[in-house]
Amino acid sequence: MSETTGTGLPGSPTSLFDHALQLHQLAPGEPLPRDGEPYPDDKSHRHRQGPDAPEDRHSAGKDVALILDTHFARASAPPSELADAFHVVYVPIHRNEHIAAAAERADRESVRRTGRWLVRYGTDRCSVTVGLALLAAVGTADDIPLIQTIGLLSDHFGPLAAHAFERQTGGVEALLWLAERVTGWGRVYVVEALCRLDDPAGRPWLLHKACDGDFLNGYFAGHVATVTKLHEALADLDTDSEMVDHVGRLLHLMSDCGGMGLTLARYPHSGAVLEAHARQVGLLGATVERYFTIAVLAQHLTTESPEAAGCTAAQQEALRETYLDVLDREEWTQVARAGFVSDDNRMRWLADHRAPQLRLRAFPDREPDAEE
Repeated sequence: MSETTGTGLPGSPTSLFDHALQLHQLAPGEPLPRDGEPYPDDKSHRHRQGPDAPEDRHSAGKDVALILDTHFARASAPPSELADAFHVVYVPIHRNEHIAAAAERADRESVRRTGRWLVRYGTDRCSVTVGLALLAAVGTADDIPLIQTIGLLSDHFGPLAAHAFERQTGGVEALLWLAERVTGWGRVYVVEALCRLDDPAGRPWLLHKACDGDFLNGYFAGHVATVTKLHEALADLDTDSEMVDHVGRLLHLMSDCGGMGLTLARYPHSGAVLEAHARQVGLLGATVERYFTIAVLAQHLTTESPEAAGCTAAQQEALRETYLDVLDREEWTQVARAGFVSDDNRMRWLADHRAPQLRLRAFPDREPDAEE
């Protein structure tokens, strides 16, 4: 951890950094529960009325930049003067050209020192966000641990943390560390940054772990498939069950992410990837996740046109039959029924939402009630 100036006062509010660090230490390899919410400053933000984003989105961040210009104009001004300076203005959580320009106009060491202090000791998310924006503009590799820790509060700080790592040496490794420990929107920001970097060091993780099953994965699933050249890595499925499962998640997400990201209909290699997945998943043991994934794909192939699945009519029929053959096996049927009995949400969803023409042994069609 890089050194920072200043210390917290006894009895003072918990800094957001300390909040993230304490939660992280409870489970170092896992995402923070509820993304670390509520934050220590929740009370002052819960019923906050604005300030709203300006109607002219290009002016967003100008108020922050003006405060920074005034602060950095005084060489002796301590970082602590900015501790509560931004609560009354709109603070963007993504990279902002006005804030970045203010950082570039000032003495870099002063900017770096101020950014470190605000991230490390800030007790208000507005000031911490500005501090992170300063480090994203002028930070060094020494700041990576600092940025990683605050980035664990990823719903709010994920965009700037990801941007900071994109421009730093060692950023891919830092992003991979963070990617393993964030979910939801935070995962979207980090995975999209890894895709933009398109570094060979990040591809194995993207091929195996990028999608954790969250609906928001739909924003980047197609990008992951494209950047990793998934269609060229299909031979590895023969010996890599983890990759088979991940490819299943990618295909599932791309089957239902219209308006979010690249769909199977627009992905040029859908047919080949579906065929490889269908061929390999049936050679693996039955699990609830695998059953759910191929049931959803079978439903898509049953109810949608070949064009929507990104394959030919002949491929669609063959893929559907291959998937249904696996689902109807006794071992797979038992796993699905056990998941339903244990109230697994995925099996409950299948029981309630599968297409009428998709007949699965695990979920016999319900007899209509007399009143129906």
